[in-house]
Amino acid sequence: MTHLWLRAEQRPNEDRTGLTPDGAARLIAQGIRLTVEDSGNRILPTAAYRAAGAEIAPAGSWPGAPRDAIIFGLKELPEDGSPLPHRHIMFGHAFKGQPAGRLLLERFRTGGGRLYDLEYLLDEDSRRVAAFGYWAGYAGAAVALKCWLAQRAGGQCGPISAYPDKAALLADLHAELARELSKGTPPPSAIVIGALGRVGSGASSLCAAMGIKVTKWDKAETASGGPFPEIARHDVFLNCILAMPGTPVLVPADLPGQPRQLSVIGDIACDPSSDFSPIKVYDRTTSWSDPALRVHATPPLDVTAIDNLPSLLPLESSQDYAAQLLPSLLSLDAIDAGVWGRAGAIFDHHMRERA
Repeated sequence: MTHLWLRAEQRPNEDRTGLTPDGAARLIAQGIRLTVEDSGNRILPTAAYRAAGAEIAPAGSWPGAPRDAIIFGLKELPEDGSPLPHRHIMFGHAFKGQPAGRLLLERFRTGGGRLYDLEYLLDEDSRRVAAFGYWAGYAGAAVALKCWLAQRAGGQCGPISAYPDKAALLADLHAELARELSKGTPPPSAIVIGALGRVGSGASSLCAAMGIKVTKWDKAETASGGPFPEIARHDVFLNCILAMPGTPVLVPADLPGQPRQLSVIGDIACDPSSDFSPIKVYDRTTSWSDPALRVHATPPLDVTAIDNLPSLLPLESSQDYAAQLLPSLLSLDAIDAGVWGRAGAIFDHHMRERA
């Protein structure tokens, strides 16, 4: 019997889950044994999983799970260097040369476990079967707007926290923007690059909901490889394309000192440690407590780059993602085939490269 172990997220400000109680009930009905760790942060209550028939375990108890259990979570594990003997489903961020990712792969090598990276669960046409992209874009645009509003008030964006739902987020932003516009400030302009993808669609949707004029670019507009002076002619730039070989430089290192209208960069793709990052003015992610990194003082230029943005809206993002992922979880009995087989092969390839 396949045993799936849903771990409690151990990262601060992470309230999402990849499995809802309804999905849990479907897995159990199919014959999958399901253990769910208790969590005080998960947006959906533990009691609902218990009612669905799941076994409940203490938070953080996954290292002691049976060796044949498949450990399922979203964000990274505690970086304690311990060997990883289990099979893990999560976002590993380990296949693009990230320093933390290299250490993670060594932990798998030492422990003999295996990673099924959620970013690399691909269908037969190499499309991701599930993604948080839309809500990452939506939340990333919201945080970038908060950064712009904070600048207008003469400061930097302060700590942010999760909202109970999308309506609460929009109400908050509308109130903040209305106060600024009442002073005679014109609304900001925004450019979204990667506008045709899930992330860009979400970013564009937030801007539309706020009445912000958006320039939408995708592959056709960036095919020349740059430079792209149009980016500097907008107030806010929202980067929604993944860092990969061939990605053009969108913001060169010398842009902050050049004449520009641009004052906020929302790097929603958020991979500054990658060699292929298209945003060259910063080198580290920002956080919920410090969302904005000021990379130039006068005129100000702030970068916001939070790597778990969908948790700003944990309810909608969890429900959406879990619905996309559930068909694949229902096929876990055949973990060597289909999406799981392809993800396992990608892990094996990267492990061989490091041998």
